[in-house]
Amino acid sequence: MDRELKNFLKELERFGIDNDNGLTDKSKRMRNVTSETGEFLSFMISLTKSKNILEIGTSNGYSTLWMADRIAENEGLVTTLEYSPYKADLAKVNFEKANMTKWINLLVLEAGEYMKTLHPNSFDFIFLDSERKEYVEWWKSLKKILKKNGLIIVDNIISHYPELHDFIDLVTKEKDFVIFQLPIGSGLLLLNKK
Repeated sequence: MDRELKNFLKELERFGIDNDNGLTDKSKRMRNVTSETGEFLSFMISLTKSKNILEIGTSNGYSTLWMADRIAENEGLVTTLEYSPYKADLAKVNFEKANMTKWINLLVLEAGEYMKTLHPNSFDFIFLDSERKEYVEWWKSLKKILKKNGLIIVDNIISHYPELHDFIDLVTKEKDFVIFQLPIGSGLLLLNKK
């Protein structure tokens, strides 16, 4: 990662923290991943040599930029989905400032409906950091669009465990997935498709 992007990510991290500390309106909060989580996502993309990434929950693009920096090395693309036009506009500006638009496809739409339109095995890496109550309903589509040997990483499994309990219970029953939990950032769940 070059110095300019590293400095820009630090700015975005500070913005997210300051913004969220002063807001009670959930729709305007950035709820960004930790820098530790961003580094881990980048590392895993490098390790898996992923080229087709799906991110569900763009917010202002902080996590997207961590992934796009690494995907550029693989000549791939991060498709990122955001439901809020307000957050998507912030992300678009941030992608332009970081000179990373070539590696990012930002879509403003509802993730569940979008995933139903995708072909099987469309992505080799999925980062899930969105409305947690939707995950159980999305699971069938997530499984379908993930390639064999692909990886799903789910954020907030420690910080928001009560909201994710049903989803975790559902995926741990899957015979076609190897599952591992990590205490990085707000807690990550890794799901590797056999």
